Amino acid sequence: MSDFAAALAAAAQRVETRLQAEIATLPESRVRDAMGYAARGGKKLRGFLVLESARLHGIAPEMAEHAAAAIEAIHAYSLVHDDLPAMDDDDLRRGQPTTHIRWDEATAILAGDALQTLAFGLLARDAAAPTAQARLDLIASLAQASGAAGMVLGQALDIAAESAEAPLSLEAITALQAGKTGALIEWSACAGARMAGADPSALAAYARALGLAFQIADDILDIEGDATLAGKRLHKDADAGKATFVSYLGLDGAKARAQALVAEAEAALSPYGEDGALLRQAAQFVIARRN
Repeated sequence: MSDFAAALAAAAQRVETRLQAEIATLPESRVRDAMGYAARGGKKLRGFLVLESARLHGIAPEMAEHAAAAIEAIHAYSLVHDDLPAMDDDDLRRGQPTTHIRWDEATAILAGDALQTLAFGLLARDAAAPTAQARLDLIASLAQASGAAGMVLGQALDIAAESAEAPLSLEAITALQAGKTGALIEWSACAGARMAGADPSALAAYARALGLAFQIADDILDIEGDATLAGKRLHKDADAGKATFVSYLGLDGAKARAQALVAEAEAALSPYGEDGALLRQAAQFVIARRN
């Protein structure tokens, strides 16, 4: 197992344990059970980015795991809502029935709502960062990244594009994905610097390239991927006639663009020298993954 694969697996286990433990403290209900179900599994890449950026800035994992669990709670909520019939109408996620299929739509909506609020509660704790100012910075920046200027905006633009008279331009798709996918990835990569009160600009540049490469890889997987490995329905975008990076650039062009973005992400880590090795490997991972 490579250093990165081992680090990603360890981070996933740490974040999974913390998040499920937090959910288990809630009053017993269908909503609590649905929250645990929705948050279970996955690569936990965003949580890894939080933990690794924290390590680069001297923040202990015992502290950073609060922010790592918070971002994975936000990510899980976004997937629950994205899978709903009014959104993408998906019935499979991570190889399992989506939350609204496993329970019902109302329970899925409430579970997503509760995962979102859980995230901000985690960040508000004294244990989440060394100073009150750092905690406030984490909370405010996550509200920006996950709301109507970030992820939610990207989702809204994606929905609007489905009924648009003309396909989106390449520039519009790039802007859409910077919100829908990139905003939470950027928050994750910058979290360690924010905890330490350091300048997050290098990590932000890394994450912007990483997030776009991640989305291009998703578009490629939608065409070339194996549904068994992906754990979700594939070919949705093509079947719906949606404009994607692949539809604009072609498969080879999209792959070349993803590789160029990985190189851009790696170059942004130069201030960290050899300490940035795992984040460089993470950039390679996002375009080599099969799910």
